[in-house]
Amino acid sequence: MDNQTNKLRVAVLFGGVSGEHEISLLSARSILSALDPERYEVIQIGITHEGQWLYSENALDAFNEGKLHACTPATLLPDPTRNGIYLMKEEQSAELLHWLSSVDVVFPVLHGTFGEDGTIQGLLEMANVAYVGSGVVASAVGMDKGIFKDVMRAHNIPVVDWQVFTRQEVERNIEDVIAKAERIAPYPLFVKPANLGSSVGVSKCHNRDQLRLGLLDASRYDRRILVERGLNAREIEVSVLGNEEVDASVPGEIIPADEFYSYEAKYHDDRSQLLIPAPLEPELTEYARSLAIRTFKAIDGAGMARVDMLLDKEQGELFVNEINTIPGFTRISMYPKLWNAVGISYPELVNRLIELALTRKAEKAKNIYRYQRESKGK
Repeated sequence: MDNQTNKLRVAVLFGGVSGEHEISLLSARSILSALDPERYEVIQIGITHEGQWLYSENALDAFNEGKLHACTPATLLPDPTRNGIYLMKEEQSAELLHWLSSVDVVFPVLHGTFGEDGTIQGLLEMANVAYVGSGVVASAVGMDKGIFKDVMRAHNIPVVDWQVFTRQEVERNIEDVIAKAERIAPYPLFVKPANLGSSVGVSKCHNRDQLRLGLLDASRYDRRILVERGLNAREIEVSVLGNEEVDASVPGEIIPADEFYSYEAKYHDDRSQLLIPAPLEPELTEYARSLAIRTFKAIDGAGMARVDMLLDKEQGELFVNEINTIPGFTRISMYPKLWNAVGISYPELVNRLIELALTRKAEKAKNIYRYQRESKGK
Protein backbone atom coordinates (compact mmCIF):
# COMPACT_ATOMS: atom_id res chain seq x y z
CA MET A 1 0.00 0.00 0.00
CA ASP A 2 1.78 3.10 -1.23
CA ASN A 3 0.29 6.39 -0.10
CA GLN A 4 1.22 9.15 -2.54
CA THR A 5 -1.08 11.69 -0.90
CA ASN A 6 -1.00 13.67 2.31
CA LYS A 7 -3.78 11.61 3.84
CA LEU A 8 -3.36 10.30 7.35
CA ARG A 9 -3.10 6.53 7.53
CA VAL A 10 -5.53 5.36 10.20
CA ALA A 11 -5.59 1.72 11.25
CA VAL A 12 -8.94 0.78 12.81
CA LEU A 13 -8.73 -2.25 15.11
CA PHE A 14 -11.97 -4.05 15.99
CA GLY A 15 -13.32 -7.36 17.28
CA GLY A 16 -11.01 -8.78 19.90
CA VAL A 17 -10.77 -11.50 22.53
CA SER A 18 -13.63 -10.20 24.64
CA GLY A 19 -17.23 -10.77 25.59
CA GLU A 20 -17.81 -7.42 23.87
CA HIS A 21 -16.48 -8.58 20.48
CA GLU A 22 -19.83 -8.12 18.72
CA ILE A 23 -20.33 -4.64 20.22
CA SER A 24 -16.91 -3.69 18.85
CA LEU A 25 -18.04 -4.60 15.33
CA LEU A 26 -21.05 -2.32 15.69
CA SER A 27 -18.88 0.58 16.89
CA ALA A 28 -16.36 0.00 14.11
CA ARG A 29 -19.09 0.16 11.47
CA SER A 30 -20.06 3.65 12.58
CA ILE A 31 -16.46 4.89 12.88
CA LEU A 32 -15.46 3.58 9.45
CA SER A 33 -18.46 5.28 7.86
CA ALA A 34 -17.44 8.59 9.48
CA LEU A 35 -13.80 8.64 8.33
CA ASP A 36 -13.58 11.06 5.42
CA PRO A 37 -11.85 9.27 2.47
CA GLU A 38 -10.54 12.64 1.29
CA ARG A 39 -8.71 13.05 4.58
CA TYR A 40 -7.83 9.52 5.72
CA GLU A 41 -6.47 6.33 4.25
CA VAL A 42 -8.06 3.60 6.32
CA ILE A 43 -6.60 0.18 7.14
CA GLN A 44 -9.10 -2.30 8.55
CA ILE A 45 -7.75 -4.88 11.00
CA GLY A 46 -10.12 -7.34 12.64
CA ILE A 47 -9.11 -9.44 15.64
CA THR A 48 -10.84 -12.79 16.04
CA HIS A 49 -12.20 -14.29 19.24
CA GLU A 50 -8.98 -16.34 19.32
CA GLY A 51 -6.78 -13.25 19.00
CA GLN A 52 -5.70 -13.59 15.37
CA TRP A 53 -5.19 -10.29 13.52
CA LEU A 54 -6.68 -10.31 10.01
CA TYR A 55 -6.49 -7.70 7.25
CA SER A 56 -8.48 -7.02 4.14
CA GLU A 57 -9.76 -3.84 2.51
CA ASN A 58 -13.22 -4.80 3.78
CA ALA A 59 -12.29 -6.75 6.90
CA LEU A 60 -15.34 -5.60 8.83
CA ASP A 61 -17.69 -7.03 6.21
CA ALA A 62 -15.71 -10.29 6.29
CA PHE A 63 -16.10 -10.48 10.07
CA ASN A 64 -19.81 -9.72 9.97
CA GLU A 65 -20.41 -12.25 7.20
CA GLY A 66 -18.19 -14.97 8.65
CA LYS A 67 -15.88 -14.92 5.62
CA LEU A 68 -12.58 -14.75 7.47
CA HIS A 69 -10.89 -16.85 4.79
CA ALA A 70 -11.00 -13.72 2.61
CA CYS A 71 -8.60 -11.99 5.01
CA THR A 72 -4.84 -12.20 5.40
CA PRO A 73 -3.09 -12.67 8.76
CA ALA A 74 -1.49 -9.42 9.85
CA THR A 75 0.48 -7.95 12.71
CA LEU A 76 1.96 -4.75 14.11
CA LEU A 77 5.46 -5.16 15.49
CA PRO A 78 6.51 -3.72 18.87
CA ASP A 79 9.51 -2.22 17.07
CA PRO A 80 9.44 1.54 16.42
CA THR A 81 12.05 1.17 13.68
CA ARG A 82 9.64 -0.99 11.68
CA ASN A 83 6.53 1.15 11.72
CA GLY A 84 3.40 -0.20 10.17
CA ILE A 85 1.23 -3.18 9.43
CA TYR A 86 2.80 -6.38 8.14
CA LEU A 87 1.03 -9.25 6.39
CA MET A 88 2.01 -12.85 7.05
CA LYS A 89 2.15 -15.09 3.98
CA GLU A 90 3.31 -18.65 3.51
CA GLU A 91 6.11 -19.06 0.98
CA GLN A 92 8.03 -22.28 0.43
CA SER A 93 6.86 -23.83 3.72
CA ALA A 94 7.79 -20.71 5.65
CA GLU A 95 5.66 -17.86 6.98
CA LEU A 96 7.16 -14.53 5.95
CA LEU A 97 6.31 -10.96 6.85
CA HIS A 98 5.46 -8.55 4.05
CA TRP A 99 5.20 -4.83 4.82
CA LEU A 100 1.77 -3.46 3.96
CA SER A 101 1.71 0.15 5.11
CA SER A 102 3.00 2.61 7.64
CA VAL A 103 0.50 3.91 10.20
CA ASP A 104 0.02 7.44 11.50
CA VAL A 105 -2.74 6.72 14.01
CA VAL A 106 -4.33 3.58 15.40
CA PHE A 107 -8.00 3.76 16.37
CA PRO A 108 -8.59 0.83 18.74
CA VAL A 109 -12.31 0.10 18.77
CA LEU A 110 -11.78 -2.81 21.16
CA HIS A 111 -14.19 -2.83 24.08
CA GLY A 112 -13.34 -4.89 27.13
CA THR A 113 -10.43 -7.24 27.77
CA PHE A 114 -7.30 -7.03 25.60
CA GLY A 115 -8.52 -3.75 24.12
CA GLU A 116 -9.65 -1.38 26.83
CA ASP A 117 -7.45 -2.66 29.64
CA GLY A 118 -4.03 -1.31 28.72
CA THR A 119 -2.74 -4.38 26.87
CA ILE A 120 -3.14 -3.13 23.29
CA GLN A 121 -2.08 0.32 24.50
CA GLY A 122 1.20 -1.20 25.74
CA LEU A 123 1.86 -2.70 22.31
CA LEU A 124 1.13 0.64 20.62
CA GLU A 125 3.42 2.46 23.05
CA MET A 126 6.24 0.04 22.24
CA ALA A 127 5.60 0.52 18.52
CA ASN A 128 5.72 4.30 19.13
CA VAL A 129 2.58 4.96 17.15
CA ALA A 130 -0.15 7.49 17.96
CA TYR A 131 -3.43 5.98 19.10
CA VAL A 132 -6.86 7.18 20.08
CA GLY A 133 -7.79 7.08 23.74
CA SER A 134 -6.17 6.61 27.11
CA GLY A 135 -2.73 5.22 27.81
CA VAL A 136 -1.67 2.06 29.61
CA VAL A 137 -2.25 3.21 33.20
CA ALA A 138 -5.58 4.96 32.66
CA SER A 139 -6.89 2.08 30.57
CA ALA A 140 -5.90 -0.54 33.14
CA VAL A 141 -7.26 1.42 36.11
CA GLY A 142 -10.46 2.28 34.29
CA MET A 143 -10.98 -1.35 33.35
CA ASP A 144 -10.55 -2.89 36.80
CA LYS A 145 -13.63 -1.79 38.74
CA GLY A 146 -12.07 -2.57 42.11
CA ILE A 147 -8.82 -0.67 41.58
CA PHE A 148 -10.79 2.14 39.95
CA LYS A 149 -12.85 2.55 43.12
CA ASP A 150 -9.65 2.58 45.20
CA VAL A 151 -8.34 5.47 43.09
CA MET A 152 -11.66 7.31 43.29
CA ARG A 153 -11.71 7.06 47.07
CA ALA A 154 -8.11 8.31 47.22
CA HIS A 155 -9.27 11.40 45.28
CA ASN A 156 -12.34 11.92 47.48
CA ILE A 157 -14.67 11.08 44.61
CA PRO A 158 -17.85 9.40 45.93
CA VAL A 159 -18.35 5.69 45.14
CA VAL A 160 -20.67 3.09 46.66
CA ASP A 161 -19.29 0.52 49.14
CA TRP A 162 -17.77 -2.58 47.60
CA GLN A 163 -15.48 -5.56 48.07
CA VAL A 164 -13.45 -7.58 45.58
CA PHE A 165 -13.23 -11.37 45.66
CA THR A 166 -11.21 -13.78 43.54
CA ARG A 167 -12.42 -16.70 41.49
CA GLN A 168 -10.39 -19.04 43.73
CA GLU A 169 -12.20 -17.73 46.80
CA VAL A 170 -15.54 -18.40 45.11
CA GLU A 171 -14.47 -21.88 44.02
CA ARG A 172 -12.98 -22.87 47.40
CA ASN A 173 -15.61 -21.51 49.77
CA ILE A 174 -18.49 -19.68 48.16
CA GLU A 175 -20.46 -19.63 51.43
CA ASP A 176 -17.69 -17.62 53.11
CA VAL A 177 -17.69 -15.18 50.16
CA ILE A 178 -21.45 -14.82 50.47
CA ALA A 179 -21.18 -14.10 54.19
CA LYS A 180 -18.56 -11.39 53.58
CA ALA A 181 -20.55 -9.90 50.72
CA GLU A 182 -23.67 -9.66 52.86
CA ARG A 183 -21.73 -7.50 55.30
CA ILE A 184 -21.17 -4.84 52.60
CA ALA A 185 -24.81 -3.69 52.67
CA PRO A 186 -28.35 -5.07 52.76
CA TYR A 187 -29.72 -6.56 49.56
CA PRO A 188 -29.88 -5.80 46.71
CA LEU A 189 -26.23 -6.29 45.85
CA PHE A 190 -24.61 -6.05 42.44
CA VAL A 191 -22.08 -8.66 41.30
CA LYS A 192 -19.75 -7.80 38.42
CA PRO A 193 -16.65 -9.18 36.73
CA ALA A 194 -13.98 -6.65 37.70
CA ASN A 195 -12.63 -6.40 34.15
CA LEU A 196 -15.43 -6.29 31.62
CA GLY A 197 -18.00 -3.87 30.28
CA SER A 198 -21.36 -3.68 28.47
CA SER A 199 -22.92 -5.23 31.61
CA VAL A 200 -21.62 -8.67 30.60
CA GLY A 201 -21.74 -11.02 33.61
CA VAL A 202 -23.46 -8.42 35.83
CA SER A 203 -26.23 -9.53 38.21
CA LYS A 204 -28.53 -7.64 40.55
CA CYS A 205 -29.09 -9.94 43.51
CA HIS A 206 -32.04 -9.62 45.90
CA ASN A 207 -31.28 -12.67 48.06
CA ARG A 208 -28.64 -15.24 48.93
CA ASP A 209 -29.56 -17.68 46.16
CA GLN A 210 -29.29 -14.96 43.51
CA LEU A 211 -25.99 -13.83 44.99
CA ARG A 212 -24.62 -17.37 44.75
CA LEU A 213 -25.64 -17.61 41.08
CA GLY A 214 -24.28 -14.12 40.38
CA LEU A 215 -20.88 -14.96 41.85
CA LEU A 216 -20.66 -18.13 39.78
CA ASP A 217 -21.67 -16.28 36.61
CA ALA A 218 -19.24 -13.40 37.11
CA SER A 219 -16.38 -15.80 37.86
CA ARG A 220 -16.77 -17.26 34.36
CA TYR A 221 -15.61 -13.95 32.89
CA ASP A 222 -12.85 -12.81 35.23
CA ARG A 223 -10.64 -13.98 38.11
CA ARG A 224 -11.64 -10.88 40.11
CA ILE A 225 -15.27 -10.33 41.09
CA LEU A 226 -16.67 -7.13 42.53
CA VAL A 227 -19.68 -7.04 44.84
CA GLU A 228 -21.15 -3.64 45.63
CA ARG A 229 -24.09 -2.05 47.36
CA GLY A 230 -27.15 -1.74 45.19
CA LEU A 231 -28.94 1.60 45.06
CA ASN A 232 -32.40 2.67 44.08
CA ALA A 233 -30.81 5.05 41.62
CA ARG A 234 -31.10 6.96 38.40
CA GLU A 235 -28.38 6.13 35.88
CA ILE A 236 -26.56 9.27 34.72
CA GLU A 237 -23.78 9.35 32.11
CA VAL A 238 -21.39 12.11 31.04
CA SER A 239 -19.03 12.06 28.05
CA VAL A 240 -15.51 13.47 28.40
CA LEU A 241 -13.22 14.70 25.63
CA GLY A 242 -9.66 16.01 25.79
CA ASN A 243 -6.10 15.43 26.95
CA GLU A 244 -4.63 18.08 29.24
CA GLU A 245 -7.59 20.37 28.63
CA VAL A 246 -10.76 18.40 29.28
CA ASP A 247 -14.39 19.15 28.49
CA ALA A 248 -17.52 17.36 29.65
CA SER A 249 -20.80 16.99 27.77
CA VAL A 250 -24.26 17.55 29.12
CA PRO A 251 -25.35 14.62 31.30
CA GLY A 252 -27.68 12.00 29.88
CA GLU A 253 -29.99 9.64 31.72
CA ILE A 254 -30.81 6.02 30.96
CA ILE A 255 -34.25 4.62 31.65
CA PRO A 256 -33.49 0.89 31.30
CA ALA A 257 -36.02 -1.55 29.94
CA ASP A 258 -34.68 -4.16 32.37
CA GLU A 259 -34.30 -3.90 36.14
CA PHE A 260 -30.93 -2.29 35.44
CA TYR A 261 -29.08 -1.38 32.24
CA SER A 262 -28.18 -4.98 31.42
CA TYR A 263 -26.59 -6.33 28.22
CA GLU A 264 -30.04 -7.23 26.91
CA ALA A 265 -31.45 -3.80 27.78
CA LYS A 266 -28.52 -2.09 26.04
CA TYR A 267 -28.42 -4.00 22.79
CA HIS A 268 -31.54 -6.12 22.31
CA ASP A 269 -34.46 -4.30 23.93
CA ASP A 270 -35.51 -1.07 22.26
CA ARG A 271 -37.71 -0.12 25.22
CA SER A 272 -34.73 1.43 27.00
CA GLN A 273 -34.77 5.22 26.78
CA LEU A 274 -31.95 7.75 26.61
CA LEU A 275 -32.87 11.18 27.96
CA ILE A 276 -30.56 13.88 26.59
CA PRO A 277 -30.04 16.12 28.41
CA ALA A 278 -30.88 14.42 31.69
CA PRO A 279 -33.68 16.20 33.58
CA LEU A 280 -31.51 17.50 36.43
CA GLU A 281 -31.38 20.75 38.35
CA PRO A 282 -28.71 23.13 36.94
CA GLU A 283 -26.51 22.78 40.04
CA LEU A 284 -26.63 18.98 39.83
CA THR A 285 -25.89 19.11 36.11
CA GLU A 286 -22.72 21.12 36.72
CA TYR A 287 -21.73 18.89 39.63
CA ALA A 288 -22.08 15.79 37.43
CA ARG A 289 -19.93 17.41 34.74
CA SER A 290 -17.26 18.38 37.28
CA LEU A 291 -17.26 14.86 38.75
CA ALA A 292 -16.75 13.42 35.27
CA ILE A 293 -13.74 15.66 34.64
CA ARG A 294 -12.26 14.92 38.08
CA THR A 295 -12.69 11.19 37.45
CA PHE A 296 -11.03 11.40 34.04
CA LYS A 297 -8.08 13.35 35.40
CA ALA A 298 -7.70 11.11 38.46
CA ILE A 299 -6.81 8.14 36.25
CA ASP A 300 -4.81 10.32 33.79
CA GLY A 301 -7.31 9.73 31.00
CA ALA A 302 -6.74 10.89 27.43
CA GLY A 303 -8.88 11.34 24.36
CA MET A 304 -12.27 10.09 25.41
CA ALA A 305 -14.25 8.42 28.15
CA ARG A 306 -17.79 8.01 29.37
CA VAL A 307 -18.28 8.37 33.10
CA ASP A 308 -21.26 6.49 34.51
CA MET A 309 -22.87 7.69 37.72
CA LEU A 310 -25.65 6.67 40.09
CA LEU A 311 -28.02 9.25 41.53
CA ASP A 312 -29.57 7.88 44.72
CA LYS A 313 -33.32 8.50 44.45
CA GLU A 314 -33.76 8.46 48.23
CA GLN A 315 -30.82 10.57 49.46
CA GLY A 316 -30.11 12.60 46.31
CA GLU A 317 -26.40 11.70 46.44
CA LEU A 318 -24.40 11.26 43.24
CA PHE A 319 -21.85 8.44 43.03
CA VAL A 320 -19.35 7.62 40.29
CA ASN A 321 -20.02 4.05 39.19
CA GLU A 322 -17.36 3.44 36.54
CA ILE A 323 -15.46 4.94 33.63
CA ASN A 324 -15.35 3.52 30.11
CA THR A 325 -12.18 4.56 28.30
CA ILE A 326 -13.41 3.07 25.00
CA PRO A 327 -17.17 3.57 25.29
CA GLY A 328 -19.74 2.21 22.86
CA PHE A 329 -19.28 4.20 19.68
CA THR A 330 -22.21 3.45 17.41
CA ARG A 331 -24.07 6.49 16.15
CA ILE A 332 -26.85 5.73 18.65
CA SER A 333 -24.51 5.13 21.59
CA MET A 334 -24.65 7.50 24.53
CA TYR A 335 -21.08 8.82 24.13
CA PRO A 336 -21.49 10.41 20.67
CA LYS A 337 -25.14 11.32 21.27
CA LEU A 338 -24.19 13.42 24.30
CA TRP A 339 -21.66 15.36 22.22
CA ASN A 340 -24.13 15.72 19.38
CA ALA A 341 -26.48 17.39 21.88
CA VAL A 342 -23.93 20.19 22.32
CA GLY A 343 -23.22 20.58 18.61
CA ILE A 344 -20.33 18.16 17.92
CA SER A 345 -21.36 15.85 15.08
CA TYR A 346 -20.26 12.22 14.90
CA PRO A 347 -17.70 12.81 12.07
CA GLU A 348 -16.34 15.89 13.86
CA LEU A 349 -15.98 13.86 17.06
CA VAL A 350 -13.97 11.19 15.24
CA ASN A 351 -11.74 13.89 13.75
CA ARG A 352 -11.21 15.47 17.18
CA LEU A 353 -10.18 12.14 18.68
CA ILE A 354 -7.61 11.54 15.96
CA GLU A 355 -6.22 15.05 16.48
CA LEU A 356 -6.00 14.43 20.24
CA ALA A 357 -4.10 11.19 19.58
CA LEU A 358 -1.55 13.04 17.44
CA THR A 359 -1.23 15.82 20.03
CA ARG A 360 -0.59 13.29 22.79
CA LYS A 361 2.03 11.54 20.66
CA ALA A 362 3.79 14.88 20.06
CA GLU A 363 3.79 15.57 23.80
CA LYS A 364 5.30 12.17 24.49
CA ALA A 365 8.00 12.85 21.88
CA LYS A 366 9.37 15.56 24.22
CA ASN A 367 10.53 12.84 26.64
CA ILE A 368 14.15 11.75 26.63
CA TYR A 369 14.96 8.07 27.13
CA ARG A 370 18.68 8.24 27.78
CA TYR A 371 20.24 9.63 30.88
CA GLN A 372 21.79 13.02 30.30
CA ARG A 373 23.97 14.58 32.95
CA GLU A 374 22.69 18.07 33.61
CA SER A 375 25.43 20.61 33.09
CA LYS A 376 25.95 23.04 35.98
CA GLY A 377 27.28 26.49 35.43
CA LYS A 378 30.05 27.79 37.59
